[in-house]
Amino acid sequence: MDTATPYENVFPVTWNQLQRLCRELAGRLAGQEWKGILAVTRGGLVPAAIMARELDIHLIDTVCVSSYDWQIKGEPAELKRPEGDGEGWLMVDDLVDTGSTAKLLRQWFPKARFVTVFAKPKGRPLVDDCVAEVEQDTWVLFPWDAAQQFVPPIAKTRE
Repeated sequence: MDTATPYENVFPVTWNQLQRLCRELAGRLAGQEWKGILAVTRGGLVPAAIMARELDIHLIDTVCVSSYDWQIKGEPAELKRPEGDGEGWLMVDDLVDTGSTAKLLRQWFPKARFVTVFAKPKGRPLVDDCVAEVEQDTWVLFPWDAAQQFVPPIAKTRE
């Protein structure tokens, strides 16, 4: 990993793992009534779609916040915010990291149920639920940020 970032470890997530984790999270929320899902863009879009299917929710809106530039975490910037305080809504994101974005989302939507697939220790207290916890120094490599490619055998790279 790039030594200029605070991430010492990489945790790659496959599409199958992501779907399994989202289904597990949806299972914890099944049986509750929701007005809809607030997907936190961009990372929360795929988990929100999976959870919407599993919970049979057809109304999805987005709250658009930008805080990452590749691996560098900055201050969250509001790009789009639906009206309301989140009452009756399920807010979904892929990851809570340092908590700076989560704090902002909690201010905007204090009555929403906020869930993430992954949580790091600094941000974990700010979400209502998550299915996987990773160390603070770990970069979670989501499948939409990675590509499968051929890797030559070690013997061939030494020729």
